[in-house]
Amino acid sequence: MKTLLIIPAVLGVFSSFANAGEDSSQYYFSKGLEEKTAKKFLVASQHFEKAVSFNKGFTAAYIENGYANLEMRKTDKAKFNFTKAYELQPSNPAAIKELTALYFDFRQWDKAIEFASKCTGCENSDRIIGMSFYEKEEYGKAEKALLRAVAKTPGDAKAHYTLGRAYVEMESYQKAVPFFEKAVTLSPEKNAWLNELGLVYYHNDDYKNAARVFQAAADKGYQQSNDFNENFGYALLHSGNFAKGEEKLMAIYEKKPGNKEILRDLAQILFEKKQYDRSLVYCQKLLEANPNDGKALYQAGLNFQKKGEKDKGQAMCNKAISMDPSLASKRTKIEGLGDF
Repeated sequence: MKTLLIIPAVLGVFSSFANAGEDSSQYYFSKGLEEKTAKKFLVASQHFEKAVSFNKGFTAAYIENGYANLEMRKTDKAKFNFTKAYELQPSNPAAIKELTALYFDFRQWDKAIEFASKCTGCENSDRIIGMSFYEKEEYGKAEKALLRAVAKTPGDAKAHYTLGRAYVEMESYQKAVPFFEKAVTLSPEKNAWLNELGLVYYHNDDYKNAARVFQAAADKGYQQSNDFNENFGYALLHSGNFAKGEEKLMAIYEKKPGNKEILRDLAQILFEKKQYDRSLVYCQKLLEANPNDGKALYQAGLNFQKKGEKDKGQAMCNKAISMDPSLASKRTKIEGLGDF
């Protein structure tokens, strides 16, 4: 009979310990909330850790500890706590929301997509899904999610920009334009975005807008490298601003005097724009560098013919063909004789 009496006693002791642990857990949790409200996040975190030491299944304590760690920018610890909460409650909306953001910040794109897809109450879920697919170079999927994202949040400059970039990657340059335009309207200080919009305009043969936006990028402090000034210069030429375009391109030529292609491009584009005297200047420069440059001589002959000096121009073209027989094929092209 004595043995039977011991069993209830032992069970009572265990029950007392369990209740004490529960009470301690709740006590430290309450203290943690007080310190967190007072913005004493380190002390709060220590209290939350005490709380879960007494109750390993205390989901709310893991969540609050995660928030405290976020305030201290301890993202690894925050991720650990939100993960523990998620393991305890896989449908916990707070854990899912914070893990979605953390996985995205950690550039763990697959995980970010997985959790954002579960985050039904998150307004930015489509944004995170779209940007994550963009980083994974799955541009078709990125497009679909980002279209939903910009529809929900029309003031999100980065989402518009990323959608524009996705269209560029898919070589849908016309579709890219309105999203780049919206992005730079929302964030006009982004000079790199302005440069990219200029390149998109240029690719669409919209040279006036390309030149305008390149100028805006330069005004905003974008680095005016040789590549930038070359694109800018060609946009200016094609849009009819010949003097400024020539100035830009010749400045590059001065830095890279061996690059004869700049001179050839100037001669060709100015010929196409019916600027025959300007074109001849660059033909002359090519011939000064190499008197046996048949292509330059041929282009010069075409310019003279267009200027009305047909015999002189024809003689120059004939001489160019004798120097470079491959130029004879140019005679069969209509309005393309200057394509050299």
